[in-house]
Amino acid sequence: MAAAILPATGSAASLTASRQPTSRLQGSCSLLGEKALAGRCSVEAPCQRGQLQVTGSLKQTRDRIASVKNTKKITDAMKLVAAAKVRRAQDAVINGRPFAENLVKVLYGVNQRLRVEDVDSPLVNVRPVKNILLVAISGDRGLCGGYNNFLIKKTEQRARELMNMGVGVRLATIGKKATQYFKRRKDQYDLSGGAFALGQAPTTRDAQAVADELYSNFVSEEVDKVELVYTKFVSLISSNQTIQTLLPLTPQGEICDVDGTCVDAAEDEVFRLTTKGGSFSVEREKVTTDTDDFDSSLIFEQEPTQIIDALLPLYLNATLLRALQESLASELAARMNAMSSASDNAKELNKNLSRSYNRQRQGSITGALLEIVSGANAAGG
Repeated sequence: MAAAILPATGSAASLTASRQPTSRLQGSCSLLGEKALAGRCSVEAPCQRGQLQVTGSLKQTRDRIASVKNTKKITDAMKLVAAAKVRRAQDAVINGRPFAENLVKVLYGVNQRLRVEDVDSPLVNVRPVKNILLVAISGDRGLCGGYNNFLIKKTEQRARELMNMGVGVRLATIGKKATQYFKRRKDQYDLSGGAFALGQAPTTRDAQAVADELYSNFVSEEVDKVELVYTKFVSLISSNQTIQTLLPLTPQGEICDVDGTCVDAAEDEVFRLTTKGGSFSVEREKVTTDTDDFDSSLIFEQEPTQIIDALLPLYLNATLLRALQESLASELAARMNAMSSASDNAKELNKNLSRSYNRQRQGSITGALLEIVSGANAAGG
């Protein structure tokens, strides 16, 4: 008899459990709080899906915040590295400036004597210009703002200007960015001038390799003029794309561009790394380089043509090396500014993402509390 009652009792219990109000189970599910959010309650399925979406959004925001922080660390490090390299590049330019400027003055004095004595020298005589060789000096890397783009645009502008005048234009490129750009447009430009590497620390050997090629092009009369297109370093936030005549030797006693504007600066702005408030910073300082005037009354034992032939390799090497160093300093300054802007943007983005994350988290907590309160009220009622 008892055996017969037990199944009936079990069936009645099952039936009673199956007929319990759904609201009571919903209230119990709400009371579970985090278990419901973790998907352990199957009665509140729609609520569970919505809550999982919020949780996923929080995770994505948290991942983005971590990614932005890591990116900022990288940009800060690149900024400091560029600042240190800028100073070294500027030191190289300043240390080599007295030699380069005095060499130009000596060549100017000898050149004037050649004109007086009516001595024919292919390196100083200005031939009718039929072909011009443009030497564009760009960087090897990116992440430096518009440095490479501005240099390439200046080169294209000068090339179009010469072509419109009916002058043939050949291009020689120094630096990977300019080389890659013009190679993709080899149907528009004559790239017979060659391509050369810049490197992170230009040396006299690098400059000599370029100078030999330019010298042979000019002496063989394949081109009648050689112009450099490079970026003149002005300050940390300023640089100018400059066009300078390299060959033939200019009649002026200083390095000037094609418009007659002196390329040399009276003062240079150099930088040094310091620490302020426990963090690295960059300070500016002015450096003035004085050069002695060339005495035109000096008497040379050799013939002027011999002096020109002896000094020309030094002139080409020094001028090219200086242009390479100026370009490198401008590139590093542009990279420093770009990384500084990237760090500032990362800081602002991190602030906005943190604010969004806190709002989402506060909303999810508030929603969970409301569910607990409503569930408790339903259970008590």
